[in-house]
Amino acid sequence: MKIRKQYELDERAVDRIIEMAWEDRTTFDAIEEQFGVPEKDVIKLMRQEMKLKSWKMWRARVQNRATKHAKKRNFSEGRHKCSRQKTISNNKISKR
Repeated sequence: MKIRKQYELDERAVDRIIEMAWEDRTTFDAIEEQFGVPEKDVIKLMRQEMKLKSWKMWRARVQNRATKHAKKRNFSEGRHKCSRQKTISNNKISKR
């Protein structure tokens, strides 16, 4: 069964799941919390929606990656942000 139909996902939701799955620091738990799609079905969705070569590259990258699994992370919350990183407001990079 297609994952889209099983979870009643529209095009926008599928695009966002794929985007979140590609991000290194977004956990599968966060995807499941937001969309109700567990890790095994995210993997199936990625395989259905992506070219085979892209899927293989993604799968090799995320397999056993600690940042993709909340239980394997060595930090509990948030992301690292450099103190020198420019802040973004109103879609324009703030000037110093």
